[in-house]
Amino acid sequence: MLTVLHETFPRHTFLMNGLIQGVKGILSFLSAPLIGALSDAWGRKYFLLITVFFTCVPIPLMRISPWWYFAMISVCGIFSVTFSVIFAYVADVTQEHERTTAYGLVSATFAASLVTSPAIGAYLSATYGDSLVVMVATLVAITDICFILLAVPESLPEKIRPASWGSSISWEKADPFASLRKVRKDPTVLPICITVLFSYLPEAGQYSSFFLYLRQVIGFGSTSIAAFIAVVGILSIIAQTLFLSIMMRSIGNKNTVLLGLGFQIFQLAWYGFGSQSWMMWAAGAVAAMSSITFPAISALVSRNAEADQQGVVQGIITGVRGLCNGLGPALYGFIFFLFHVELSEFLPGNTSEIKTKQNPSYKRAIVPGPAFLVGACIVLLAFLVALFIPENRKASNSRTKKHSSSISSSLSTNLDQSNEEDVEPLLQDSSV
Repeated sequence: MLTVLHETFPRHTFLMNGLIQGVKGILSFLSAPLIGALSDAWGRKYFLLITVFFTCVPIPLMRISPWWYFAMISVCGIFSVTFSVIFAYVADVTQEHERTTAYGLVSATFAASLVTSPAIGAYLSATYGDSLVVMVATLVAITDICFILLAVPESLPEKIRPASWGSSISWEKADPFASLRKVRKDPTVLPICITVLFSYLPEAGQYSSFFLYLRQVIGFGSTSIAAFIAVVGILSIIAQTLFLSIMMRSIGNKNTVLLGLGFQIFQLAWYGFGSQSWMMWAAGAVAAMSSITFPAISALVSRNAEADQQGVVQGIITGVRGLCNGLGPALYGFIFFLFHVELSEFLPGNTSEIKTKQNPSYKRAIVPGPAFLVGACIVLLAFLVALFIPENRKASNSRTKKHSSSISSSLSTNLDQSNEEDVEPLLQDSSV
């Protein structure tokens, strides 16, 4: 994809990459609630089929028409919300106590594909050429669509679905900004959402441009990028399972969030100032440690929300992340454009690694990656806001309610006694 991107947009490649990913993310943010509401009314299988189809349909266009490929990537962002439908499907077919494990399996499968597929693609490209990579990816997508069509059952019970496809849906649920408007009413969820906004905005921008940056500015080849993704992915899985559980038990939920944000600041600053390959590898290890931030925030949200508000609050957090998926890539692309960080003398495959090392103009810059340094400053704001997040509001609310109920019961007892003794209860009630 990096080669096709540069061949299609030889000038301002970072900017165009940011705009393409930004349009896709914003369209996904706007359409996700509507598709979720429609799947609630009409069933999951149809929309699982639609979202997977439109997510995969641009792949063969990469070799047919690159312009149409990037245009379809942007437009298909409307339907590229497969995960929201998958999570709803999981909720349909599992009991409440099983959902955490089920969601973990879904995330683990995605992480496994993210670790293995770049390495497979790099091997096929180096051995047989890019055309085979596109063909194999297209065949995998077709297999996935056929599997959904033939083997995946409908998860939403028939009795829950309306009688006809013309039945109306709740447009309040389809409003992508409805959940964001609710944030202002909750003094606890508001700082959490601001923390998510300031921490995920640079992360979304980093995802959209980092491997392009590694290849051209730092000098990584296709094989090195695949190895980098695999190593960081494996370290992230370890961090989110073993390290996260240890930190949650030893230093608490809120401090784990602060620790993760600290790792993220350090990682982005290192990416911004780093100019050597070993610096990127070291910063990648720190990036793996920073992956504990969002799971810790999700746990913090769960602890601060009442049982009947879990879905609403988690939906608000997901909405903020969806908004960042649109704004982050555009922000990074614009910053690279402002600082004149462009692709030049780009060569396919591993030869780019040799060429970049021979032309170290980027490495003479004081800040080779200005967008990452700006991202570190934004995450610093998230860290400052996170300092004001309460550790566990729900527990304190429970204690307050319990204390209030004891006062009420004591007052009620004294009032009953006053009817018999004709004395002033409030003067004798020490609890009041």
